[in-house]
Amino acid sequence: MTSTDLNRPDTRRAFRTVRRLVLAYLGVSALTLVAAFALRDHTDLITPAVWVRGTIVLAGAAVALLLTVRAARGSRGAFRRLRVVSGAMLVAIAAIIAVPGVFPVWMKIEQGFCGLALLGVAVVLNGRQLRALFARP
Repeated sequence: MTSTDLNRPDTRRAFRTVRRLVLAYLGVSALTLVAAFALRDHTDLITPAVWVRGTIVLAGAAVALLLTVRAARGSRGAFRRLRVVSGAMLVAIAAIIAVPGVFPVWMKIEQGFCGLALLGVAVVLNGRQLRALFARP
């Protein structure tokens, strides 16, 4: 892969889409913790599981953003990790939504929005164009 490959319009567009989706994921995750803090006295809405999951999701979103930036600069390892992380996060989100009783409904809805953003990331990253770009030489 060369810098010319990374600067092709379709490659730049793909990474711009991934970056926007990851930023949306990060933003929703941050807003979730802000809301949890604002509603901390409502123990029926803000459970310990909300704090733990919210913190983990925010950290994961920050890592995904870091990997996105590094992959867009040509890091094959970051690209591979981002593909794995986005897929694993999707599975975790599906489990959160499916498991009854552990998380409040509002958080399951929030996780659904995060899952949609990550689904978009996974679709773009697993598309033929980026996979071919980062294929082993």
